[in-house]
Amino acid sequence: MLKVVLAVAVIAALVYFNDALNRLINDFSESRRIAARRVFAVRKLLNFSMVLLSVLAACFVLGLGYHQVYIFLSSVLAVIGIALFAQWSILSHLTAGVIIFFAFPYRVGDRVKVVDADEDISGEIVEIASFHVLIRREDGGTITYPNSALLQKPVIKLPPGWVAPKKPDEADTQTS
Repeated sequence: MLKVVLAVAVIAALVYFNDALNRLINDFSESRRIAARRVFAVRKLLNFSMVLLSVLAACFVLGLGYHQVYIFLSSVLAVIGIALFAQWSILSHLTAGVIIFFAFPYRVGDRVKVVDADEDISGEIVEIASFHVLIRREDGGTITYPNSALLQKPVIKLPPGWVAPKKPDEADTQTS
């Protein structure tokens, strides 16, 4: 009976801790004016992690040994690892999305240029999602740029009235 009461107390403490973390995330997002959609994605990831932590804590409190929990977790993680092996880039984009949520210095509406030798990636940030950032170009086109690539390249914040320099047409550069 004592183990059950202790397990309930541990789970209640983790629920309280989860609520406190959710309040901190809400305060952080309000102070930085972060979109509700991004806050929802980070909160969902946090809540999932707390449920997993609660289940692990309850298992240990109820007397399951490390060996039993270790075998179960290694089996589950092996299945998940095999299932997601081909999708590793999705996980990196999601992780980058969480990093961008807390540390990205640019917001929706800012004008930016991603330094890329192959393509002109400049314009206004329209949306910052869990896996990508949408950038609207001067010509009206929209670029979907992956979060992990955005963290790997330099990003320049442009002044509000900045207009991308026009590239010369191919016909203008060729001589007849």
